[in-house]
Amino acid sequence: MTQMRLVVVGASGRMGRVLVRAISEAPDLLLVGAVDQPGSEFLGRDAGELAGLPPLGLKVSDDPLTLFAAADGVIDFTIPAASVAYAAFAAQARIAHVIGTTGFSPEEEARIAAAARHAAIVRSGNMSLGVNLLSALVRRVARTLDQDFDIEIVEMHHNRKIDAPSGTALLLGEAAAQGRGVTLAENGVFTRHGLTGPRQPGDIGFATLRGGTVVGEHNVIFAGAGERIELAHKAEDRGIFARGALAAARWARGRKPGLYSMTDVLGLTDF
Repeated sequence: MTQMRLVVVGASGRMGRVLVRAISEAPDLLLVGAVDQPGSEFLGRDAGELAGLPPLGLKVSDDPLTLFAAADGVIDFTIPAASVAYAAFAAQARIAHVIGTTGFSPEEEARIAAAARHAAIVRSGNMSLGVNLLSALVRRVARTLDQDFDIEIVEMHHNRKIDAPSGTALLLGEAAAQGRGVTLAENGVFTRHGLTGPRQPGDIGFATLRGGTVVGEHNVIFAGAGERIELAHKAEDRGIFARGALAAARWARGRKPGLYSMTDVLGLTDF
């Protein structure tokens, strides 16, 4: 099969630069476009140099639709409003769209689902292969253990992260809820302050920590009477998210339109 032609949006960001490097190192992939927001100081810069590589002869652009028309897929770690717009462009171009952006509102999620009627969209709160395996394990353990085991999710990220809980924590919470046959919307507990009273059976609790340069740490605790099970993942390098996103792009190439997750990519749907 010919090289998969990819566009990176948000090319000036931390993840965008990591993605440019990862694509440049993959023999089966070809970077054909790098996009940044209108007015960005990085427009016109060589995408390779921006990512710490030798020049690639590829300038950062603010014209995504033109680039999408000549590509097989787009990788997107930006912000919700931008991802919604890129999803519409990907739908017009009928190309794969891999979304690692988090913090979507229900309305934005609905617009992405609408775009997925015309494009294969893979969206996940975390693109790491390890995190998505952890999610499958959480769902399995939650299904096996009853409500005598309380579920708590603790996450920590760097001090510049703008959404909380993290998309990964919510991904893990959804997995726990699915395992229990309930909804996170009804069972999630996201704040505790003051005289909260005793913990309610079936609650799925969240604790959010922010500080320093932590890439991402997640711990799912199943606390029972006299014993505790802890499932954890620690991200040490943003390259893990890039590798997962590129695996998702390869999987989505030529796939029929639809909204997919990393569970689909990894074949863990029935785990």
